[in-house]
Amino acid sequence: MNKVWIHNTRPINPGISSVKPSTSEIIEKKPFAQVLDTIINNQDVKFSKHALQRLEARNIHLDHQEINRINNGLRKASQKGIKETLILMDNKAFVASVTNKTIITAALDEQLKENAFTNIDGAVIV
Repeated sequence: MNKVWIHNTRPINPGISSVKPSTSEIIEKKPFAQVLDTIINNQDVKFSKHALQRLEARNIHLDHQEINRINNGLRKASQKGIKETLILMDNKAFVASVTNKTIITAALDEQLKENAFTNIDGAVIV
């Protein structure tokens, strides 16, 4: 199998201050498929326009630790083969596309009562 060497010293997410290793540290001397998988799996969660509107309208604020918990939830869902998941975290709920690592909508405990979540194939509690 051919190997690809990429020498790049920029972090994967240069706009986010974190302790993530540089791209070259992650992918040095690995097969291309493994390199691509590593890069994709290190991407942070994204929020759809609809989700951002819901966060703002419902006054939901997420800190860095909560974002990490959501990322962990997406990772667990992916490992179980879930494509669309409900992530429950404290008094918050998020519907997410696991494949795209994108939050589709968000709700607080007030909106959860007598509500039904559709188009999901699994749930993760973080």
